[in-house]
Formats: sequence, C-alpha cells, structure tokens
Amino acid sequence: MAGLTGTDDTTGDPGNAPEPGGSATGDTSETLGSATGEAAETPGGARQDPRAVVAQAGAAVMAALGPVLEITALLILANLPDAWHPSLASTPQSAAALTFPVVGAFMIHHRPGLKLAWLMCVGGLAAGVSDFASALMFRVAADGDLVTAGHLRIAAAIGWAVCGVTLTTLLPLFSPDGRLPSPRWRPVVALGTAALSVELLRNVFRPDPPPARYPYPAVIPNPLQIPELAPYNHTISTVAWTAIYTSMALSALSLLVRMRRADPVGRRQIGWPLFAYAGYIVFLVAGAFEPGLAWLSITWAALIPIAVAFAVTRYRLYGIDTVISRTFVAAGLLAVVSAVYFGVGALAGLVVSGYDQIAGLAAALFAGAFFQPLRRALQRAVDRMLYGEVGDPRLLAARLTQEVRRADPAEALNSVVGVLRDGLAVEGAAVEVADGEPRYVESGRVGDRPREVPLVWHGERVGRLLVGPPGPRRFPAAHDERVLATLTPYVADVAHAVRMAADLQRSRERILTTREEERRRLRRDLHDGLGQTLGAMAMTINIARSRLKNSPDSADALLQDLRSGMDAVAGDIRELVYGLRPPALDDLGLARAVRELAGQSSAETVIEVEADGDLSGLPAATEVAVYRIVQEALTNVRRHADARHARVALRRDPAALRVRISDDGRGLPDGHRAGVGLGSMRERAAELGGVCVVGPEPGGGTRVEATLPLPAADSAASGTAADSAASGAAADSAASGAAADPAASGAAADPVTSG
Repeated sequence: MAGLTGTDDTTGDPGNAPEPGGSATGDTSETLGSATGEAAETPGGARQDPRAVVAQAGAAVMAALGPVLEITALLILANLPDAWHPSLASTPQSAAALTFPVVGAFMIHHRPGLKLAWLMCVGGLAAGVSDFASALMFRVAADGDLVTAGHLRIAAAIGWAVCGVTLTTLLPLFSPDGRLPSPRWRPVVALGTAALSVELLRNVFRPDPPPARYPYPAVIPNPLQIPELAPYNHTISTVAWTAIYTSMALSALSLLVRMRRADPVGRRQIGWPLFAYAGYIVFLVAGAFEPGLAWLSITWAALIPIAVAFAVTRYRLYGIDTVISRTFVAAGLLAVVSAVYFGVGALAGLVVSGYDQIAGLAAALFAGAFFQPLRRALQRAVDRMLYGEVGDPRLLAARLTQEVRRADPAEALNSVVGVLRDGLAVEGAAVEVADGEPRYVESGRVGDRPREVPLVWHGERVGRLLVGPPGPRRFPAAHDERVLATLTPYVADVAHAVRMAADLQRSRERILTTREEERRRLRRDLHDGLGQTLGAMAMTINIARSRLKNSPDSADALLQDLRSGMDAVAGDIRELVYGLRPPALDDLGLARAVRELAGQSSAETVIEVEADGDLSGLPAATEVAVYRIVQEALTNVRRHADARHARVALRRDPAALRVRISDDGRGLPDGHRAGVGLGSMRERAAELGGVCVVGPEPGGGTRVEATLPLPAADSAASGTAADSAASGAAADSAASGAAADPAASGAAADPVTSG
C-alpha cells in the first residue's frame, strides 16, 4: 500500500512510512499549559525557564526545516527526467512532513514538555529528511553519480524508519497524556520498534536487485550490501511487514481500549484522532486498490495532526460526533445512491436499448426515490451508534410533546424531567420552578454541583434546569447541547404552565378568602353598626310613644334625635353600598364617574380626562377595576406628585380597554419599592387577565398604564346588566374598605405615580 512500503527491492525507491495512521488519543488529557514541567511565563512578565526557550527554539527549527525539505524534494522530483521519475511523487509521508512538525511546534510553544508534540516534530522532520534524501538520490542518479545515490538511499531509509517508529507506533500508544494505557502495552512498543528496525536493516544491507527487473535506467548500488542475504531477503521482508502491520493494528486497538475505559470527555478526546486514523486507513486501503484515490489518503494524513491537537488541547472537542455523523451519512448516501443510479441506468439501458434518455431518467428517478428514506435510515443508525436509543433530539421533542398532552402541568413536569434524563444520558435531572407547585421535581441524582440552565419563557425567567453528571455513554456532551437547545423551550413552557396553575390556585384561594372576609365585614357592619343603631332607634320610638300623652315636648325631642339617627343610618347604608360598587358608575357611567373623581382633586392640579370609544355596556368587574385604578392613581398624584397637570385617557379597542394616567410631577424616586397601592392596582388588572405597568413619563413625571381584556361583544352585552352587582362585589371585595373613604384610600396609597 502507498505510504506503507519500505525500500522496493526492484526499484530501489525508499518507501514511505505509515505515518499518520498512529495519531489517536487516549482516555485522559491535559490541556496545553496545565501540566507540571511546562515552562510558562510567570506573572509580572518574569523570564521563562532557559530550557523551555531552547525547546521552543528547537521546535521552531524543526517546524521550518520539515516543510522546507519536503517542498525542496517535490521541486527536485518535478524537474527529473521522465526515465528517473518515480511512480508516486507525493505520498502520505509528504503530508506528514508538511503538517506534523508545524502542529507539534505550536503545542511545544505552549507546553515545552509535551511528549506527543516532540514525537510529532521528530516524526515529521524524519519524513521530510526521508523524502528529501529520496528525491536527491534520483537527482544525482540521473546525473550519473550512482555511488552517491546509493548512500542517499540509506539516509532515506533511516528517515523512513524514524518516521514510522514515532508516528505509527509511539504516537497512538502514548496519546494523549504521554503514557501507555497500561504496562501491558510495552510489548507492542517493542514489536513495532523491532519490526521497523528489522525492515530498516534489511534495506540497509540488501543486495542489489537484478538489472532486468529494475524500472530505472541504471541500478543504484548499495554500498553496504551483503550478498549472502539474497536467499532470505523476501522472507525477512514478509516477516518484518507482518509485524509492522500487527503493531499498527494493536496501536489502533489501544485507542478502542482507552475509549472503553474513559469518561465521557475522554471518549470525545479519543473520537477526533480515532476518526482521523480510521479515515486514513480506509483511504489508504482504497488507494491500494484504486491508485487514483491515493490523493484522499494524502489529504487525510495532513488532517491527522490537527485532530491530535484538538484532542490534546480540547479545542472544539464537542464537534467530533457531528463530523462523524455527517461524514457517515454523506458517504453512505454517495455509495448507495451511486450504486442505485448506475445499476438502474445499466438495467434500463438493457431493457430499452437505444433510448438513452429514458434510461437516464429512470436511473435519476430511482436514485431520487431512495435518497430521503436512505438518509433517514443512515441518520438513525449513526445516532444510535453515537448516542444510544435516544439519539435524535427531535424524537425526544415529539416524545416530550406526547407526555405533556397526556398529563396536567404538575404531572407533566415529572414526565419532562424523565425525558430529559433519558435524552441527556445523565445520572439525574431536575427542574426548579419559581413560585410553582410543585416547586422542585428531580429524577435520579443531580449531585452537589449540577449544571444550571435557566428556563426563560418570553423573556421572563420561570425557573431553572439542573443537569447532573453524565452517565456511561459514548458521546454525550455535544449531543447534550443539541438536546438542551431543542428541549429547553418545551421545558420552559411546562414550567410556565406549572407556575400559572399555581398562581391560579393561589388566586382561587385568595378570592375565597377575600369573599369570606368580605362577608364577615358585612356581617360585622350590619350587626355591630346598623343593627345596634336600628335597635336603639326602635327603643327610642317606644319611649317616645309612652311619653307622647304625658310629655309631648319630651317625645318631640326624642323624635328629633331619632330623625338625626336615621340620617346617620342612611349614611352608613350608603357607605356599605359604595364599598360594594361605586354608585357613580351606575348613576353616571364610567367616563362621567372618572371625571367626577378628577373634579375632587385640589385646585393646584389640573386633571384632563379623555374618553375614546363607546364605554357603555362594559362588564361590571371591568368598570370597577378601571374606576379603582384611576382612583388610586389620582390619590397618589394628589398626595405625592406635586404635579400641576395630569391626564387620564380611556380608550376602548375591540379586544381591550386601555387606561393611561400620566402627570408632570416629581416622578419615581430612585430605588422605589412597590407598596399597597401599586400592588392593589396590579392585582385588579391581573384578576381580569390584564396588566398594569408603572413607569417614568418622558419629560418628567410618572405614567400608569393598564390594559384589561374585553370579552366578545355579544357576551359582554348580555351579561353586563344581569351580573352587575355580583361581579362588582366579587371584583372589588379585596379593597372595598380602603377605597370607600378617600382618606382611607390615600392613607393606603403607595407613591406610585409620582414617587
């Protein structure tokens, strides 16, 4: 195979080492600059260790010398006579000379003590020396100096052997931490080194080949040949190359052993070079059967040191499974679709001979029909290979959707956590919902230091997802990122639903509590206030009747007192009614009632009221909410804003009623906190499914904006009159006592609109 042959007995051409095949990584790694023995610059700009400086300089020299030698060799080969031109000018060894020293020097610059980087530099430089000596051998041989060419052939063989030992034996066995997987792998090192050494010695001392089978104009003599080895030359070569291939296979096996024993991150480190190594072997074998594909192995060999660097530095570590997946799918599609196309085309050509266009069309149609089903099948296969049974995030999303549909929010959260744990292949997963019920759901064990992923629903943080340590799976990390990116919005939706369900339950409990408190207040007011007053009035009437005949003047005085008491009772009744629903809403309507509120303000503040749209026929609860919000805001303007002008705007849209109260007062103070007033306004809007926002007014002052949704026109019209009293009582019960009296309302108000 190209790049795996030693010196050819027939041609005298030094072969090329199986270089990049051995670039794979093991189960653990250290990032550049993180291990002991590294000469790094100390804080404050202190000088580096002189040994580190020397190491970096030596690596830089090798990084420059290897590519220069290789480029020079290619230029020499390009100018050779046709009779002396070798069959392969470029081999995988050429790619090794160009890339391995450069990447190795880069890693040595950051970590001078990294063994793998030195192996890459030495192996790449040896490849450059081998190719340069081989090209120079052909040049001087073409010029007639065959003796010098024979010495150069030995130099090329030595460079080939050094390149093979470092890059095909030592590099994969010692990747990525500079240690063997275990002491049991030392015989593999010995086997590879011994096999390459035997092949080197065979090349150094081999007898000259017969001139009749030599493909070049003259035989390049071997100055160190031992003619007695001629009968054993083929046997020695067969044994040596068998041992070389065996050591290469065992080196590759060491990568698989490391992967099985490694943690999830270690498996990813091994993935990059193992993928590169496997691809190189595949293209190398393909090039042996089809020489036109040799360029694939050369190109792939140039990428192997980059894969090793990714593994050692952990740079882009989590993209390997994506590369493997896409490569596998693309290669499978190319192979199968091509086979289908050419097979159907050939069959159609036989059946409908003479109709080439029909044959081509039939082949294209069959190939197109196979494409999409084949792509899905290949993608499922590679996902299952990389991630196990839960390899496709979209399938997880579909499963999550089905689980959510079949359960209420609280139970759905348990299902979500279970799906996440399975999809992420972690030991545990948990979801914590802010103000939710349940507040915390866990599946498995997330550990003491879980990864935290915020759950955001339409810009609002509704909780967090806690992800535990990864479980035993091959490639979890990058897959986890895709799963999280796909499923986090679903989890946020469920967390929001749990939160809303908890809010709804709390709202129901609050409404029930408020209703009972309101009933208790009404009972107390009626029994302790109005009831006792009416009882006292009944006693007064009885006394007045008893004195009417004997003492008319005394009876008249009692009746006058009774008349005054009746006025007080009427006032108490009006106060009760006003607390249930402001009478102005029924007497004047919403717009005039708001104008009446504005007219109660002080003379120093001019309040303008604008009403846009038909405000009649609104639901009773909406009218009360708007009235109370405006009342609260104007109370704050009067008490805290020190404003000269305020404006109240009411606008009815087809689907909502919008209220805006703005002033030109002092504005909100820095660091203000919401009090009872702001809370009551927000609660009134929220009870009806609306929102109430308080903020600064451009140009100074404060602005309160509330948006209350409206039901459909027909339902609103039909239900307004019938439910007026009941809806008003239910919607307003929480704050009726405070809002009934302007003084009480002002006392409870928060400096909302003006700070």
